[in-house]
Amino acid sequence: MPVVEEDLRFAREVVGNDPLAVFLGIQVAELEEGRAVVTLQPRPEHLNALDRVHGSTLYALADQAAAVAANAVGRPALIVEGKVNFLRAAPPHRLLRAEARAIDRGRRLSLWEVHITAGGELVATAQVMAYHRRT
Repeated sequence: MPVVEEDLRFAREVVGNDPLAVFLGIQVAELEEGRAVVTLQPRPEHLNALDRVHGSTLYALADQAAAVAANAVGRPALIVEGKVNFLRAAPPHRLLRAEARAIDRGRRLSLWEVHITAGGELVATAQVMAYHRRT
């Protein structure tokens, strides 16, 4: 099914404004078919006891990037699985950027790779699977 402007609008405005994402401060920065970039400027409540960005914050960022991207391919999607590899600590004051790109887009399942950077430095990678509902 071809992607239309309405699909991109839904991904950006509806999925991109998911209540938890809004609460955390995650914003959609870029969006096109098969790719999304979301950002987050860490606040004190995003940090762990060692003054680094909490792993759950990085996971939420990866999840949101994949959710926005998966919903911009012409079929509504729900994330059903995710795995994050934390490569290095994310410092507390650098802008976080998560870029999701499609690895495989089947009819019902899609697989997404997400790279998370802090101030341009790679801090985590993720693989996220989405289930696409019938429309």
